[in-house]
Amino acid sequence: MTKGKTIATWTILSVALLAAISAIAYLKRRQPVTLRGAVLRQDYDPNRQLPLADVQITAINALGSGTSKSDSSGFFTLTLPKGLRRRQSVLLKFRHQDYQPLDANDFIGDKIYVVRMIPIHQDTNAESHTGSAVSNTRIRYSVKATTEANIGSAVRTFQVVNTGNTPCNNHLPCAPGGKWKATLGSLSLDAGEGNEFRNARVSCIAGPCSFTKIESENLPQDRRRFNVSVLNWSDTVTFLLEAEVVHPMTSDMVRETYPVIFGRALNFSLPASAEGPSIEAEVAGDPIVFPLGPDLLLRWADCHMVVDRDQSKNYRCELKPGYQFR
Repeated sequence: MTKGKTIATWTILSVALLAAISAIAYLKRRQPVTLRGAVLRQDYDPNRQLPLADVQITAINALGSGTSKSDSSGFFTLTLPKGLRRRQSVLLKFRHQDYQPLDANDFIGDKIYVVRMIPIHQDTNAESHTGSAVSNTRIRYSVKATTEANIGSAVRTFQVVNTGNTPCNNHLPCAPGGKWKATLGSLSLDAGEGNEFRNARVSCIAGPCSFTKIESENLPQDRRRFNVSVLNWSDTVTFLLEAEVVHPMTSDMVRETYPVIFGRALNFSLPASAEGPSIEAEVAGDPIVFPLGPDLLLRWADCHMVVDRDQSKNYRCELKPGYQFR
């Protein structure tokens, strides 16, 4: 290859490389940028910097705007308009009916945006003396508990009749290996309506047991029936079936737990099996039970719930203005 051709080849490769780099950079600029952060309540005490849910977040730039809303943990993601790149300025607006409006001029960057908003109704000594007191709070819920009443046992024998040393001659069933004639015997036990078997078992108790094979031993998921099949290729054998019979009973077991109070919010978690949660509290001296329905409505607090990966539920209830924990 001549020197001129070599230079031309390298020139073409360089141009192609620059074009590829430019295309990648262009595509990267066209991809939308996503901001991630959290919104908290402004307070000098970290224990009182509660996550804020349902905060409306708006990003405004000359190229357009984007909106989002924080979840119950205060977390938010906000996708910016296409064309915005990192290090460009953007106006972030945070709005919530119970907190002072907050506008923040920032630069788009690869960071976590943590914003703290100031409540409209600040805690004051006057409120602590005149507000309705919420005290002696505890959480009640129920879980399903299963108990069993042992109502007896099931014992049954059955024979598998066969004549040993009889050639099979391919007339099924045959012994393993296909040499001897065999008999397949089966039996099924029924525990009865509403009952279940426990510790079901089968054993050979008479005859040439060494020349038998338990083909299947099946206790269905409902545990009401126990089925067994036995293959016998020698003389008649006797098998024994045994099992305990129980009657399962399901009841609701009520349990109690106590919330942790940070500032104006109480926090508690419940297992995935919890049902019918409620908050028991004394409000202005009166003991009241507040069921926590799917909408989590309380007249004295705003509640939010998050479901974890293990399906347990985390609750947070923040007092409304005019109420105070005692």
